[in-house]
Amino acid sequence: MRKAFICPTKYVQGEDELLNLGYFIASYGKSALLIAHQDDAARVADKLKATQDKFGVTIVQSPFKGECSRQEIERLRGVGKDNGCDCIVGLGGGKAIDTAKCVAEGDTPLIIVPTIAATDAPTSHSAVVYTPDGAFDDYFYFKRSPSVVMVDTSVIAAAPTRFLVSGMGDALSTYFEARATAASFSNVNAGLPCGARDSALPDGLKPGQCASAKGTMAAMALATLCYKTLLADGPKAKAACDCNMVTPALENIIETNILLSGLGFESGGLAAAHAIHDGLTVLPGTHHSFHGEKVAFGTICQLVLENAPDEELYEVIDFCLEVGLPVCLKDIGVDSISDEELMQVAAKSCIEEESIHAMPFPITVQQVAAAIITADKIGREAKYGSDD
Repeated sequence: MRKAFICPTKYVQGEDELLNLGYFIASYGKSALLIAHQDDAARVADKLKATQDKFGVTIVQSPFKGECSRQEIERLRGVGKDNGCDCIVGLGGGKAIDTAKCVAEGDTPLIIVPTIAATDAPTSHSAVVYTPDGAFDDYFYFKRSPSVVMVDTSVIAAAPTRFLVSGMGDALSTYFEARATAASFSNVNAGLPCGARDSALPDGLKPGQCASAKGTMAAMALATLCYKTLLADGPKAKAACDCNMVTPALENIIETNILLSGLGFESGGLAAAHAIHDGLTVLPGTHHSFHGEKVAFGTICQLVLENAPDEELYEVIDFCLEVGLPVCLKDIGVDSISDEELMQVAAKSCIEEESIHAMPFPITVQQVAAAIITADKIGREAKYGSDD
């Protein structure tokens, strides 16, 4: 049996770690293209200046416009080439980070600097590409994982708590999706060479499809630790972030959201939770919800879909309620859903290339639609009472 474990070359986490960014840039050359929303860059402007001065490097800024789309990728690739940048720095949230991966193409050295712990995107060698208006487009995979993942915990502690909680929602699915993938002996998100998809990035860049590889024991162990740490430290980390303070619990949850979840999903596999997230993006009301918030509800849907024991289902729902994650459609901006809209969501969740087919039983659109509506009812009753 062929197995694969994928990870970045280096992971570094600590308070004020951003001051060492120039050291890593200098290891690749003299200049870096910074891909970051202008607000994120402004939040850490003093640290960016300090690290440039300390290590004698140049950071070329080109503000990210907010959506990881093919058009934005093409524009930023041009900026990097015009300025002769030696490496790429993706700084900010998941979409800026994914855009940086696409711009680097798997060939240019890539340094990832998350300023929030809202997703597990930083460690992965894959990216989620969206249309300019925010609908899911496709997954892309690259030849290499990020060269460096640098996490400044003081920056993350200063960010709004909602981002940290969203990251816990993304991490919440890791164990359950890895478990389903292992039970079905499905391939994981390895992205090993075996041809290319028909779809392509700008200038003909094509990502590799997932080759035949199963998850490792290491990945399953990390996914399990991910879930256990969420339950143990999630509420305490939320309290610390509310106070903009770095505590051991917050450090643990930052590592959980970024490293454990990142390695767990990529080398352990995705299943129904993320596929249902992708389906939910067809509903305009969900566009104001964060990725991890939708994934949290998708996790509840997956547990309903697989008829998980009540104890497990309500452990997840209770955790979501305690930290403030969505448990029903209303919580992600969908006050009502028509039968037609429900079937559109379910159908998109079940397209041939979606991860939902890693579930250990055959999947139909009707089953997914039923799971979504049932999960919505269970979640509404748990949060709002049976009269809602």
